[in-house]
Amino acid sequence: MSLIRKHLLGLEGVEKDELNHIIQTATSFKEVLSRPFPKVPTLRGKTIVNLFFEASTRTRFSFELAEKRLSADTLNFSVSASAVKKGESLRDTAQNIEAMKVDMVVIRHAAAGAPHFLANCIKGSVINAGDGCHEHPTQALLDMMTLLEKFGDLQGLRVAIIGDVLHSRVARSNVYGLTKMGAEVALCGPSPLIPIRADQWPVKIMNNVDDAIFWADVLMVLRIQMERQQANFFPSLREYHNYFGITVDRLNRARKTLTIMHPGPINRGIELDSELADSEHSLILDQVTNGVAVRMAVLYLLSGEK
Repeated sequence: MSLIRKHLLGLEGVEKDELNHIIQTATSFKEVLSRPFPKVPTLRGKTIVNLFFEASTRTRFSFELAEKRLSADTLNFSVSASAVKKGESLRDTAQNIEAMKVDMVVIRHAAAGAPHFLANCIKGSVINAGDGCHEHPTQALLDMMTLLEKFGDLQGLRVAIIGDVLHSRVARSNVYGLTKMGAEVALCGPSPLIPIRADQWPVKIMNNVDDAIFWADVLMVLRIQMERQQANFFPSLREYHNYFGITVDRLNRARKTLTIMHPGPINRGIELDSELADSEHSLILDQVTNGVAVRMAVLYLLSGEK
């Protein structure tokens, strides 16, 4: 069964049944990854282009590995070695891709809406690997898969998303996905780093991290994205850590065990203590493992293969 949509541009508007279908398919592919020869011929003959206009490690490697595990032919686009450096527009890049008869495009771009623009320019399927401060759907899907593996059900699960929500595409996709799956979501961070219209989302807004810790079952800690900040949203990283950092002392005072997640990369000692990132309560490496399976599932389902 393929998806009812041609592209995966975000999780806004994606229904619970469709989310479950992707995650169940990812669970099947995770079994493939555990085999001695972790490769299937599912997308043999399909050509996939990875268009990464922004730096990436986990997401890019995860998509590339997923494509190889599915036996697809892949092309990896590097901005530094492309015509973009000579002034080529995204439209021109898209038209050249279309002329090459590519089946699917995975795109990461600094501009919100770039995957939507590309989807209107080519016949192949487009997967959003992160667009500006908008969405990152496959990250949210792997986060939900990881939580389902641990808790079995997301209904009523309390997830506090803590940190730089304003610039986080991961936060937005998780708000859409987690709430659709029945979880309760809270956003916590300095007031300037909470989006202006967040009070219109189906979430709680908290400005005290200790209140969020007391309320939550899961802490989804976000990176402070200094590269996207055009203003001083807080006085210093030290002050941010003092007021919003997830520390051993804070969790000890809470006297409860919480599950720790982070989309990476981690600013250790700023938003999250190293001891917590590496603890038995951390699901961070499970998130990375599940990323390959989720991206295999999305590629497979959008390909229309049976």
